[in-house]
Order: sequence, then structure tokens, then C-alpha cells
Amino acid sequence: MTIRTAVDRFLSSPRCANPNTRRAYASVLDRVAERLGAHRQLAGVSGDRLAAVLEELWGAAMPATWNRNRAAVAAFLMWCARNSIAAPALPASAERRREHVDETKALSRAEIERLLTRRDVPLREKTLWRMLYETAARASEILALDVENLDLDARRAAVVSKGGTVEYVYWASGTARLLPRLIAGRTRGPLFLSERRPGSARRPPAKDLCPTTGRARLGYDRARVLLDQYTSPGDGRPGWDLHQLRHSAATHLGEQQIGLGLLMAKTRHRNPRTAMRYLKPGAEAVTEVTALLDIAPPRQG
Repeated sequence: MTIRTAVDRFLSSPRCANPNTRRAYASVLDRVAERLGAHRQLAGVSGDRLAAVLEELWGAAMPATWNRNRAAVAAFLMWCARNSIAAPALPASAERRREHVDETKALSRAEIERLLTRRDVPLREKTLWRMLYETAARASEILALDVENLDLDARRAAVVSKGGTVEYVYWASGTARLLPRLIAGRTRGPLFLSERRPGSARRPPAKDLCPTTGRARLGYDRARVLLDQYTSPGDGRPGWDLHQLRHSAATHLGEQQIGLGLLMAKTRHRNPRTAMRYLKPGAEAVTEVTALLDIAPPRQG
């Protein structure tokens, strides 16, 4: 069986029934297949060669990115084994990498406001980033939205969340002002579109093409790169991650003493322990509460 055939069968399996899951796996496996040679026999690929391809594609990425993409490849190989499809095994050199917990992951309100009011940020990115913050939704959910999923009057949209459940996300006035300009009269197709039409060699599925413009759905990787470019400090350090907008929104709600139940309704977390991670106050809140401990006498004029 060729690599391309095996990947296509995996993407059509029940494991990838959720559109968001399928899109995430495809973005990784398509790149791996292309680098290995899509029409090559899968059984002829060695584990070392597969590990080398992973290193070529994501060896310099952050540990979380490496682990996420490695996990997609590992899931594909496990599916092959369960379905008696000859495939390589990942060697020890392609192990998971230790992720360092970022204790300052939540951005301040001022940082987010500065980004969203910059004049050099295009409409598409400004709408996406504001929508991610105001909905506190996952980036994959928002990028998967179609125009017909939107209820502009109610300021909400139906998304397919983890597990395939259809739920609503809600946005505020900032997103409400930007969305009509972004849609520009379109009634169907992906909400967020790529800059140009796709080439004939890698034409995406019809559901990911805009029937009006012919442009494809904006992908997660491209959206991530753009946010990094606009927020990188320029000294070699990376910029923001898309998830930080969701994390920051939940943290800011927690700082406003929003109850756990309402916070879970907003972020759509199922497990209270998971949602509690987003209730950690940010630097601004800690600074403010520290002032309550100030016992020094006030300075005399």
C-alpha cells in the first residue's frame, strides 16, 4: 500500500469522523507523505527515515508543536497496526519532548487591546484574533466556521467542539462590527479565507472552498504563523500562540470573579479541574491585590 493510500484511508476512518480532528491530522500527515514520497510503498519506509522527516519538518519547533505533530503520526501508525497494514515504528530518537510550563501565558488586557487596535493589522487577522478572545473558543473551532454557521443578530455561531458536539460560541461588539465587513456579502463557504486561490495540484475539498471567491479556508498553521509575525518582539523570541487568546479570555473572566460554572459555560470545558487551570490570576490582578497588603504609612506631601 502506498503512503498516500494509507493516509487517505486513515483520514476516512471513524478515528477522523470529526471534521476538526480530520483537518488537524491531514495538515500533519499530508506534509509527512509529501516529504517521504506519497506514492512510495509504506512498508518500505524505515523508522529512522520517518524520524528524520519529523526532525526536518518540526525539529526546530517548540516542544508542544513537536509533540502534537508527533502524536498525529503515532496515531496513524497505530491505526495501521490495528488494521494489519505494514508500517514502520517510530524509533527512540523521535520521542516526545518535555514541555516547559509557561507561568506567564495569559496576556494582559492592555497587550491584547494594543494588538487589536493596530492600524497595520489586516481585517481578516483582526477579526480572527478578536473573535478568538471574545468567544474564548478553540482556534480550530473558529477556523472551521462557515458563513452559514453565523447568527449575526444573536452574536453567536454553532461550532463542532471536541467529541463532535454542536455548541454555540458568543462574541461581543468588537467582533460584531468586524464580521459584516469580513463576509462582504458572502452567504456560504468558509468564514476565514486564504490570501489566494489554491493551485490545481493541491486542491482542497469542496467544503473548504469559497463558492464566491474560489479561495480556500485559512489553515491553522498559516493563522499561527501570522499571529507570531505580528507579535514577535523581533529579538529571536517567538510571538504569541493562538491558544493564548482563549487562555487569556478565561483568565480575565476569572479575575473579574466570574463563578466556575459560568466560566465553564463560556469556555465549554467539561471537567472543572481543567477549567480551574484558567482561573489563575494574571500579573495585573496580583499587582492590584498586593496593594491590599501595603501597611506603609502614606507619604506626607
